[in-house]
Amino acid sequence: MKRSHIFLLISFIGICYTWFYNIQYFMSYEDASLVHFFELAQSNFAGKSFGADLSVVVLTFFVWFIPDARKLKIKAWWVIIPLTFLIAVAFSFPFYLYLRERTLEKKA
Repeated sequence: MKRSHIFLLISFIGICYTWFYNIQYFMSYEDASLVHFFELAQSNFAGKSFGADLSVVVLTFFVWFIPDARKLKIKAWWVIIPLTFLIAVAFSFPFYLYLRERTLEKKA
């Protein structure tokens, strides 16, 4: 199996795994909203720690991937930024690696 396909599979798992819980949230609360979601995520130190960790990971990913995508001339690389916030970094990071691998495969 090509490495690009592994990254694509991981990005699919990233959507399914994170959105399984997002859907559970929206089905469990009558007052479900993004504001409420983030209030719950920040309601204890464990959630705050996870949020801080994820924020640093996303920031590091952006600092690395934007120049990398420009250098490699990856088409539509900018779509990764909104997808990170609309879907999950668990999707967007491996999906970018998929796009990156595909670009490198074509250049080889």
